[in-house]
Amino acid sequence: MELKDIYRPIEKELKKVEIVLETTLSRTKNESILKINRFLLESGGKRLRPALVILSAKASQQSPSINERSIVSIATAMELIHIASLIHDDVIDHANLRHNKPTINSKWGEDVSIALGDYLYSIGFELISSCRNTDILSCIASATKAMCEGELLQVCERDNLDLLRERYIIIAKKKTASLFIASCQAGALFVNPDPLIQNTLKGYGLNFGIAFQIMDDYLDLIGKTEDLGKTPGADFKMGELTLPVLNLLTQTKDRNRILSLIKHQDSPEAFKELKQRFINSHALLKTKEDVFFYVQEAKKELSRLEDSGFKQSLFKLADYLANKMTI
Repeated sequence: MELKDIYRPIEKELKKVEIVLETTLSRTKNESILKINRFLLESGGKRLRPALVILSAKASQQSPSINERSIVSIATAMELIHIASLIHDDVIDHANLRHNKPTINSKWGEDVSIALGDYLYSIGFELISSCRNTDILSCIASATKAMCEGELLQVCERDNLDLLRERYIIIAKKKTASLFIASCQAGALFVNPDPLIQNTLKGYGLNFGIAFQIMDDYLDLIGKTEDLGKTPGADFKMGELTLPVLNLLTQTKDRNRILSLIKHQDSPEAFKELKQRFINSHALLKTKEDVFFYVQEAKKELSRLEDSGFKQSLFKLADYLANKMTI
């Protein structure tokens, strides 16, 4: 199933997110900034985080009335924060391609990229503040802090051949899952004061986010540029030990050879051999099992929600991650 089918129950709201994105990024009178912002808008994206804000709100609402304008503002803010983090990630990883288009840093340089990321963060938090809900502001601010800390941890752990699975999961929770958690929790905070419902959606976001990170790392190892929209092997080149590689280290009998390949980060041949060894090992199945585990945990959390089309979309989003593992 494609995302557009999963998003159908909230199609109207997501269109409004696109309108708010375009409006907020078009307010500046500076032509240089407008040019960059138009490029961002044309680059697209999956809009997972805005979808989770809206779906969580709709799935947990207690009455038909809902402050749609505020929900759309928060959903848009989450996307802006996400885009900002990607722009900074691309600088850190020296990436040249994303969504099958040049990255901001490859097109305008690192200085512009860093300043642009900061600019988008500020617009995002301006939108959040306009909703005048301190609980939501606190929720998203904490998540953004955790996300940045996770990125910093990941950079600090580069080339650490002793990185443990537990440490990887901690980084994934902070770097990736934190924003998914906040998206789900923020949606619920608007419409349902019940802590049980909020914790349910936080649990869904946590497991969804970990599954997403493992899936993303898996595809970075075995995927193709035309499918990913970016060049695979970025983690390998930056010396980042992801869960697929950690699984390979524990599943192979030739650990020394794998460690030797990991040390040759600038060698396309070393990456090709590592990829092939992973595909031919039990580590591939183990990595799929890891994703399926967190997907199932995410879906279990939803059992506390009343049945609705929005709840079903949350189920389908989790299955969407699992289906990506068939590549």
